[in-house]
Amino acid sequence: MNLDKQMKKYKEKRKVNPREEKIQETIEVARESFLLAEAEKNLSYGSFLYIQFRLIKKRWWLLQILTLILLWAIFPFAEDALYAYRSMGVVAALFIILIIPELWKNRANQCMEVESATYYSLRQVYSARMLLFGIIDVFIITVFCGIASITLQLTLTDLLVQFLFPLVVTACICFGTLCNKRGFNEVVAVGMCMIWSAVWWLILLDERIYYDIMIPVWVTLFCIALVFMVFTIYKSIDCCDRIWEEKLDGIKN
Repeated sequence: MNLDKQMKKYKEKRKVNPREEKIQETIEVARESFLLAEAEKNLSYGSFLYIQFRLIKKRWWLLQILTLILLWAIFPFAEDALYAYRSMGVVAALFIILIIPELWKNRANQCMEVESATYYSLRQVYSARMLLFGIIDVFIITVFCGIASITLQLTLTDLLVQFLFPLVVTACICFGTLCNKRGFNEVVAVGMCMIWSAVWWLILLDERIYYDIMIPVWVTLFCIALVFMVFTIYKSIDCCDRIWEEKLDGIKN
């Protein structure tokens, strides 16, 4: 018997059939070792936020700033003050729409399953991104409202009704679509935001509606919208771990 045949016969005799339970035990031990190694790195929440900040594309914030600058620049030259005021609602909707691609990018790129397998959960990642968008957008809006009130002589009521209220409602629509279990894509979110913008424009073209509603009513509506926005943001973060990636034809990946 030559050497090749002897080696083949030896392999057949020594063939090992791995048991499934042992494979699972090995996977579990490897997983625990990985988690312990990651925990020892002790990454602070500030460092985690900084990492998420670097992953967010800054062009969307830049476009938001440019949109508000454009509104501020053309506002004094508007021939009809009525349409100038009403256009603020359209710009407010556009301000929110510009963050949709960044919020939906993990779904659009079908990487939620990959992100869910990392050390940090999807909930933690979404929380960090929402916090960063919230801090920076609130800062941008605050600066714009301060400059607009001084240079354009806009009152707090005008800013609340014409800009902040439609902005918050648009954010409610955006985050409500994001946390929807049907898995609507970003096109649906943009479409719904644009429909709301058109409806808001048509409502305020009727001056009677604007002047008949008292300031306390506007403030109450704004507060209700703000509370609902917080609720939709919470739902978006809470549901992100339970959302399965699906193609447009409904087939799960």
